[in-house]
Amino acid sequence: MPKDHLLYLRLQEVGLASAANTFTPAPADADTLSLVHGRAYVEAFLAGCLDAKAMRRIGLPWSEKLVRRTLVGTGAAVLAARLALQYGSAVMTNGGTHHAHAHHGSGFCIFNDLAVAARAAQASLGVERVLFIDLDVHHGDGTAAIFAGDASVFTLSIHCAAQAFPAERPPSSLDIGLAAGAGDAELLDALYGSLPGALDAFAPQLVLYNAGVDPHADDSLGLLTCTDAGLAARDAFVLQQCAERGIPLAAAIGGGYSADHAAIVERHVLLHAAAAASHAKHGAAFVERRMAEAAARRRARLEAGVKA
Repeated sequence: MPKDHLLYLRLQEVGLASAANTFTPAPADADTLSLVHGRAYVEAFLAGCLDAKAMRRIGLPWSEKLVRRTLVGTGAAVLAARLALQYGSAVMTNGGTHHAHAHHGSGFCIFNDLAVAARAAQASLGVERVLFIDLDVHHGDGTAAIFAGDASVFTLSIHCAAQAFPAERPPSSLDIGLAAGAGDAELLDALYGSLPGALDAFAPQLVLYNAGVDPHADDSLGLLTCTDAGLAARDAFVLQQCAERGIPLAAAIGGGYSADHAAIVERHVLLHAAAAASHAKHGAAFVERRMAEAAARRRARLEAGVKA
C-alpha cells in the first residue's frame, strides 16, 4: 500500500512531520505479538509456514518484505501508545489492522496492531483501562473478538452496517451500524451521542483510535457518503474529547481505498492536522501534568522509604 509512504512525504511537505516530532519504530518481536496472538500463528507467519487457506484469508502473498512491513507496522502502534502516554497524543502514518484475530489474519490484516499496543501498554506501562474508538467504515471484528469479555478494555465501533465485509461481526462493547448512504450528519450524530458517555463511564487511561477514511463518499470500498469536512470534524471531536479529559490518544490511519493515491493521502492528512492543532492547544499542559504526577510519585516513594 503506497499510501503510507506517500502520506509521510506529504506530511513533510505541509510541515506536519519534522525531525523534532517524528519517531521511527522498532519491529515488534514475537513475544510482543504473542501478548495478543497465538504463538503458533505468530511463528508460522514469521517463518512463512501458514497454509494456503490462511494466506487467502489474509489476502496477501507471503514474502520476507511483507513480514518486515508487518513487524514495523505493529511496532509503530506500540511506539505510538508509549508516545501518547508521554506527550498526550501520537499519530501513525500507517496501521489500523482491526480485522486480525488472535489466531488468524483476515482482510489484509495479519496482526492487530492497536490490540498489541493495548496489551503492551497494560503489560509494561502501567495502563489498566484502554478504550478503542474504531471509525473505519468496516466493523472492527478482530478487535471485538480479541477483547470479548475483558473488563479492562472498551471497544466502540461506528461503521456501515451494509458493508459485506466482515461477514461475521462479534459484538463490540458498543456497536453503532449506519445505513448505506449515511453521511456526515449521521456519523457525527452517532459519535457525539456515544463517545463522551463512554469516556466518562469507562474512564480509560489510554485511547486507541482507528481513523479510517473509507467512510468518504469517494472511497472505492465504503458505502457511506462522508466529506472531507465531515471527517475533519470527526477527528477534531475525538481528539478534543480525549484532550479535555487528559486522556492520552494514539491513532492509526485505518482504511482508505482508491486508485487515486493522492486523494487518499489528503484525507489521511486531516487526522494529522487535527492532532497537530490539538497538541498545540493541550500538549504542554498534558506534559506538565504528567511531570507533576511523576514528581509526586517520587516524593511518595522517598517518604515511604524514610518512614520504613
